[in-house]
Amino acid sequence: MDRLFTAIANIMARFVGDPVAFFLAIATVVIWAVTGPIFRYSDTWQLVINTGTTIVTFLMVFLIQNSQNRDAAAMQAKLDELIRAIEEARGQFIGIEHRTDKEIQEIRTELEKECAELEERPYKPHSNIYLERLLRRR
Repeated sequence: MDRLFTAIANIMARFVGDPVAFFLAIATVVIWAVTGPIFRYSDTWQLVINTGTTIVTFLMVFLIQNSQNRDAAAMQAKLDELIRAIEEARGQFIGIEHRTDKEIQEIRTELEKECAELEERPYKPHSNIYLERLLRRR
C-alpha cells in the first residue's frame, strides 16, 4: 500500500508541478467564467467551481505533505551519512530532527556560541557566522 501511494504521489506531484497542469487549471477557470452568463450565474454554477476547487485543494494538501515528508527524510538521511562519514563530525547530531523545537534551538545557540569562541569574535545570535566561515575556506 505504501509503495502504491508513493508511486501515485510521485506521478501526481510531477504532473501538478508541470506548466501544462497550470494552464489546464487556468483553462478550467476561464471556461467556468465564460459559462456564467449561460447559466445566469446561478447558485449551481457557483457551486461547481467551489466544490471542484475545495476537492482539489483538500487532496493537494496530502500530496504536498507527503512529498515534503519524503524530501525531508531523504535530506536528513543524507546529512546523517555525512556526519557519520566525516571523522571530525560529532555523531550526537545524528537524529536531532526528532527533538523538540526548544531543544533544537538550544543546540543551535550552543553551536553558534562555540563557533564564535573558535573565531574569537563576540557572540551574535542568528548571525551569518557559518556562511562567513564557509566563504573564507574558498
